[in-house]
Amino acid sequence: MDNDRKGDTKETINRKPGFFTVLLSTLSAAIGVQSDKNRERDFTYGSLKTFIVAGILVVLLFIAVIVTAVSLAL
Repeated sequence: MDNDRKGDTKETINRKPGFFTVLLSTLSAAIGVQSDKNRERDFTYGSLKTFIVAGILVVLLFIAVIVTAVSLAL
């Protein structure tokens, strides 16, 4: 059944993830829905610098959303 999926070739899995893929993986991991396949790809082919930058961006975005929500509520 796994062989029927078109996007799961070794070439697709073994590529270094781009920045937006890393950002999406960071968001997915932050809310706890990261798939095992993506986690393996990230740890195997990902760059530490890219994940650090993505993590900082996610935290800044989260803070901005909280500040905006509080400002609108007051």
